[in-house]
Amino acid sequence: QLRLEESGGGLVQPGGSLRLSCALSGASLANYAIGWFRQAPWKEREGITCITYPGLDAPRVRITEGRTTLSRDNAKNTFDLEINGLTVDDTAVYYCAIAPLNPPKQCLPADFEVFGQGTQVTISS
Repeated sequence: QLRLEESGGGLVQPGGSLRLSCALSGASLANYAIGWFRQAPWKEREGITCITYPGLDAPRVRITEGRTTLSRDNAKNTFDLEINGLTVDDTAVYYCAIAPLNPPKQCLPADFEVFGQGTQVTISS
C-alpha cells in the first residue's frame, strides 16, 4: 500500500524559509512523478513544483525555480520542498504527491494520484 507522509510544517516568520519533507513507503520513488501542492483557506489546491517527466531518474535531483527548490533522493525514498522569502500569502496546507510517470503529467492536482495527509504552514509574525 502506497503511503506518503509529510513533515516540517509549522509557524514561520515572514521573510523566513521552510523545508518540508515527504517520505514514500510501499513503492520505489524512482518510478513516479513527484510534486508539492498547497491549499490556502477558501482556495483550490494548486501546484507548487513538480518533476513530471521521465529521464530524470538520477539517484539525487535538485531543481530550483524562483523561491522554491525541489530535491529528490531515490535512495532514501524521500523528496523535499524548500521555499524562501515567505509571506503571509504562503500560509496553507502543503501536500506532497506522486503519480506514475506515464502518461506524461502536468503539475496539476488532477494529474496526481496519491497525496499525503498534508502539513499546515502558517506565516505570521
